[in-house]
Amino acid sequence: MPRYRLTVDTGGTFSDFVLLEEDTGKHRILKVPSTPDDPGRAVLDGLDVLEAEGIAASDIVFFSHGTTVATNALLEEKGADVGLVVTEGFTGIYETMEQSRPYGPAVFDLGYQKPSLLAPGRRTGEAAERIAADGSVREPLDEDSVKELIKRFEKEGVEAVAVCLLFAFMNDAHERRIKEMLVEAHPEWWVSTSCELLPQIREYFRLSTVVINAYVSPILGRYVKKLEGELDERKVAPEARFTMQSNGGSAPFASTAGRAVGTILSGPAGGVTAGSALSRDTGSLNIITFDMGGTSTDVALIQNGEPVITDRSKIDGRDIAIPMLDITTVAAGGGTISRVDAYGALHVGPASAGAVPGPACYLRGGTQPTTTDCNVVLGYLDSGSLLGGAMRIDRSLAEEAVRTGLADPLGMDLLEAAEGHVKIIDVQMGEAVKSISTERGFDLREFALVPFGGAGPLHACRIAKDLGLAKVVIPAYPGAFSALGLLMSDVKHDYLRSRLSDIATVDPASMAELFEDLRAQGEQQLRAEGFDLDQMAFRYYADLRYAGQGYENPVPLTGLPQTPEDVAAIRGAFDVIHEQCHGHSAPGQPVEVVNYRVEAYGRVPSVELAAVEEATGPVTDAVVGTREAYFSEVSGTPFPVNVFQREKLRAGHSFEGPALIDQYDSTTVVCPGQRVTVDTLGNLIVENS
Repeated sequence: MPRYRLTVDTGGTFSDFVLLEEDTGKHRILKVPSTPDDPGRAVLDGLDVLEAEGIAASDIVFFSHGTTVATNALLEEKGADVGLVVTEGFTGIYETMEQSRPYGPAVFDLGYQKPSLLAPGRRTGEAAERIAADGSVREPLDEDSVKELIKRFEKEGVEAVAVCLLFAFMNDAHERRIKEMLVEAHPEWWVSTSCELLPQIREYFRLSTVVINAYVSPILGRYVKKLEGELDERKVAPEARFTMQSNGGSAPFASTAGRAVGTILSGPAGGVTAGSALSRDTGSLNIITFDMGGTSTDVALIQNGEPVITDRSKIDGRDIAIPMLDITTVAAGGGTISRVDAYGALHVGPASAGAVPGPACYLRGGTQPTTTDCNVVLGYLDSGSLLGGAMRIDRSLAEEAVRTGLADPLGMDLLEAAEGHVKIIDVQMGEAVKSISTERGFDLREFALVPFGGAGPLHACRIAKDLGLAKVVIPAYPGAFSALGLLMSDVKHDYLRSRLSDIATVDPASMAELFEDLRAQGEQQLRAEGFDLDQMAFRYYADLRYAGQGYENPVPLTGLPQTPEDVAAIRGAFDVIHEQCHGHSAPGQPVEVVNYRVEAYGRVPSVELAAVEEATGPVTDAVVGTREAYFSEVSGTPFPVNVFQREKLRAGHSFEGPALIDQYDSTTVVCPGQRVTVDTLGNLIVENS
């Protein structure tokens, strides 16, 4: 019997499926409408479609899921009622946050307000205890104070409790005892402790992270439990079910809920993971991923085949300090709305029509002009249908929305108004690309742009041309690229311990012992998840800083230190990394070790995708007609442009722009002066001719 792997990436408008047949490497994609009221229902809807096509659910032996459940709970503030336990005298840490405004526009916003507290003051309590900075106990835990907190939380009706005590990363005894007491009193409460989730320095960031984890864990936990029961009924992959994590790896269902904060970037992370694989497969080791959906665009930088990881992120103004892919998001997507204000100025975004009512052309009740409507007016999108005919597109509604919302108020031609919207949103997305590249010292001429998401290929070629990127690499199935990334994700767990010390005085044996201890934790976790030792891999990092700095740089280790010379080499590597990241270094200054990190990987079987057939006929065999499209750099009026069917293109085919390439899950717009070549994996390589 055939064996299949299935991945599902839930989006705001569609849920994307990728089904891979293990023996042949053949895969197909499927899109079904998302069900925001119950995201798991879309998963079952997709399984129903596959079963109707003869794919038995019991033949699916691997299942991986990218979900926005935790993300939406945080953004919409629909998480659990959280209680917070802190050290006596330190209730103000959460409320004061960093004691300053964020960087950017907020600095100048006279009406700026901090994000609301997920654990407000009435649900924040003090435990009488105190651990010193060296881990010694200055004041023993007063268990009576914890009992009083439990009574208080009972009255407040909490569902979850976050525990974050001073210096718990040096001595976790008090946090663990408080958790025991909470669970004994209320086994139904979801309890998150900082010593288990994030045992590192910087009190506020540790506290913020553990509160967010407590806030979203019950929501994600209930979702995963319900979905797992439904998958059990259908006998889908009983031994291999995974959830995508923000760190670029996956985690088994069983360990997902306890670290729900780790899924905040679950959806975008899949695309970055797939981008890393594509960069290695194509030899374009430096790429920028460009994921454009209905409401936003996510960009990330991959250097030498490896994505950039950060341990400090903000989501909707709230700080998260666990390792996450460094993804930048801008409010620009297919549903982005444009308007003309009372003074005649054009504004594009950040509001979006979303899935409902959506763009006007979708016939769901939308009336305001959106990016998608403008692309229809310009002739870039098929005015008849999308998704192989599954979704109707009404050009007249798009024209009406653009005319009444943009062209008439601006006193412009319909096409000029539509192009104006597209140019502005391209600039907005281009600024996001520059924010992770040129503004950090990278040369865009050394990078390829990899667009995906349903709308990515519509805009990427023009953006790449404007910014001077070397080329554009459009994957075979851009609309389901994030779901494809879930097939390629190994299980990954991060382990960390803060131990602040001068590197000049660090004992190599002590350093190696710390790393070995963290590695042992990773090995134990992976064994519990069914991995053998030969399926595991480990990476070691030391976070270093110059004495007095308020930030660190991770230094990868080639091996565990054994001699003082090994420690000196780590210190030397830090100088080089600091120079690369910040433009300067100080080899003569003292350096401190702040954190020890270990990444533990459980290797899943590699994916071998079927290659695209070599071309045996001319590229004109893939031309299915023409479409009147507007390219102002060529003509002041629309003109016929060749339309290629992506599924008919073969390896070795090549052609010049302007051109439009239609496929089931996306449309690619190739600009004049660009040349397209199809590689052996079916990617479109777009370069300036």
